[in-house]
Amino acid sequence: MTEYTLQSRWVRRGGRLEYYGMRRREYLFRNTVRLGPRRRRIIGRLPSELSCAEISALGPLFGTAVVAKEEYRPVPRSLAEARFCRTCPANDFMIPGLELDEEGICPMCRTADDVKRLRSVVPLVSDIPRSGGSDFDAALFYTGGKDSTFLLWWLAVKKKLRVLAMTWEIPYMSDSARASIENARKRLPNVEFISRKVPDGILRRVYRKLMDETGTTCLCPSLAYVLFYPEMTARHIPCFIAGNEPVQALGLYYNHMAPKAAYSFADNRFFSFVINAGRVMTFRPPLKRGQFHTLATMRTLVRGESLPQRLSGYSNPLVRSAVEALREAPELITPLKKSLRESSASGNIPAFLAVDLDEICGGRYDWEKVKDTIVEECGWAAPEGGKKLLHTSCSIEKCKDYFQLRNFRECRTHMIPFSAIEISLAGRGRPEDREKLIYEEEKMLGFAERPEEGCELMRRYVDGV
Repeated sequence: MTEYTLQSRWVRRGGRLEYYGMRRREYLFRNTVRLGPRRRRIIGRLPSELSCAEISALGPLFGTAVVAKEEYRPVPRSLAEARFCRTCPANDFMIPGLELDEEGICPMCRTADDVKRLRSVVPLVSDIPRSGGSDFDAALFYTGGKDSTFLLWWLAVKKKLRVLAMTWEIPYMSDSARASIENARKRLPNVEFISRKVPDGILRRVYRKLMDETGTTCLCPSLAYVLFYPEMTARHIPCFIAGNEPVQALGLYYNHMAPKAAYSFADNRFFSFVINAGRVMTFRPPLKRGQFHTLATMRTLVRGESLPQRLSGYSNPLVRSAVEALREAPELITPLKKSLRESSASGNIPAFLAVDLDEICGGRYDWEKVKDTIVEECGWAAPEGGKKLLHTSCSIEKCKDYFQLRNFRECRTHMIPFSAIEISLAGRGRPEDREKLIYEEEKMLGFAERPEEGCELMRRYVDGV
């Protein structure tokens, strides 16, 4: 007789089964199955032999969630053991539970045509007008990394805008990021650079809480929003621009944190009418494009995720953890609350906007060409010998990768490590880049081994050593 078991990455949680992974195209996001009493009894005694009647009762769960023991797929312990997508760098070590179809293709590659219109969850703009009511036309959260440096150069040099570059000095800022910021300061005279630092005592309280929640101390960009929103409203800055590359925006969809509707919400006239009608009825000015996204972002940091977000199934565990951690620092949240009330009442709300980096690069955001541009134009300093391509401004980025993978691997969260999705999407449809990106997965990200040096740096800061 054959003995059957739950396939790896399927976990029973009370009266339901949950899948921790990324399923093939036809089942994408169908990660929860509610169990009736009979199925619950059958699954509750696995591993075991099953009768024909029990196999029939399992229905579509048989062969997917319930398999013969010899069909059980253990999670690889290293990239060397991983199954890779045939056309991109996605693999089931970095994304445990990644399902490949019969042709060895991952769901991200299979759904490329389905998501080609999903470019940003905040309004996209190609032109930013000059502001008559402020000394600045736009603000930018500037980390010294590749993406924010390129966007800063594009805004200040190509578009000739007056830009306020805002830097939160994280304790783990890489040496290359510091050098890049200093060089950009010298090369871009029409940009005003400001930086803010959270007092160590306050930041350690926040970090300790965050470590209890997630095991890591990544608070970007949430804490930057908290620090700089009051400043932007005080300076009457009309908008601030997101500096994320396209794969980061699309990663929210594949991580089941943003539905397709979120990518077109900014252009939905009906919802805009309803929202603004409510504001007018409460004697507040109607919102301009991008201002709703600003208010929603800042209110989430103050109050937590809204009830519709929680009920919809689209939720961001990183944001939830950040909100809980920030409550340890009323010194930071109180000024944000005050500024948020005043700006919502007056309409002095900097619009949250994004620039399509693919579009401004002629159709493709080519990492190597972008690096060449910012090295020449801004004096950008490349990290780690110039080979690292993803997330270049933080010296403990590997720690974030490691802890996100550990939490997902151990089924503590449904959130797939961001870098794993982003680097896979970066290689989608670009076979010429596949080997280069696999090299980055192995050598530059925090998935291949425990990043002891960065983790120790993080622990020492939090402990005040």
